[in-house]
Amino acid sequence: MMGYYGYGMSPWMWAVGMLVMLVFWGGLAALIVYGIRAFSRSRNAPESAEEILRRRLAAGQISPEDYERTRKVLHG
Repeated sequence: MMGYYGYGMSPWMWAVGMLVMLVFWGGLAALIVYGIRAFSRSRNAPESAEEILRRRLAAGQISPEDYERTRKVLHG
């Protein structure tokens, strides 16, 4: 019997089955990695204007006078 490989499956059917299995497991792994990366990002709220102002003062980007003037403007 030529071309008989047992269980009624030809070599092409084995190859297609292996390919489908690899695509399935690769897709599942990619989905898990995507989920972990999406949920592990920080969920911090954006900085308020006053926090940014304090950070800039601490970094020396603005003078204490500029800080006080801007803080008064922010608070009305």
